[in-house]
Amino acid sequence: MKKKSIFLFVLSIALIFATSINSALAYFTTYAEASGGYTLHLGGGYVITGGGQDIKEEFSDWTKRVTITNDPDGQPVFVRARAFSGSEYSLSYAGDDWTAGEDGYWYYDRILNGGENTTELRVRIEDIPADVDIGDHFNVVVIYETTPVAYDENGNPYADWNSTLEGE
Repeated sequence: MKKKSIFLFVLSIALIFATSINSALAYFTTYAEASGGYTLHLGGGYVITGGGQDIKEEFSDWTKRVTITNDPDGQPVFVRARAFSGSEYSLSYAGDDWTAGEDGYWYYDRILNGGENTTELRVRIEDIPADVDIGDHFNVVVIYETTPVAYDENGNPYADWNSTLEGE
């Protein structure tokens, strides 16, 4: 009976250590990718979407083509996007219904309702060297932000890009 109790005790300790192995391995990970987002529910029934949109990116001919989709049940939002490629290469932007802002972002001119897509925003790498090798690596990172549609006292929609979430 004593051997059985010791065996069960050792087995339970081993199981406890085994369940923590994945978190220990994650601690030593040097590379991680993140995508998606979260929907935040604030008091008073106010909802801020952070995960209600998806971004689609395709790359060919030195151009990244970006389209943002709002989930079918997503609330109406305004969208802005910006791309980064490091300091070695410059980028140019083009797209119907997209307007350059003074802050480096490109703003989608329309309200993006649930289930809708933006038109394509094209981000092109400029000043490509003539002696590019197949192994050369070019990376263009596109970020986008959304903000819920707000309305002024006259019922006109506007985007409040300076709104922030505050904790309790």
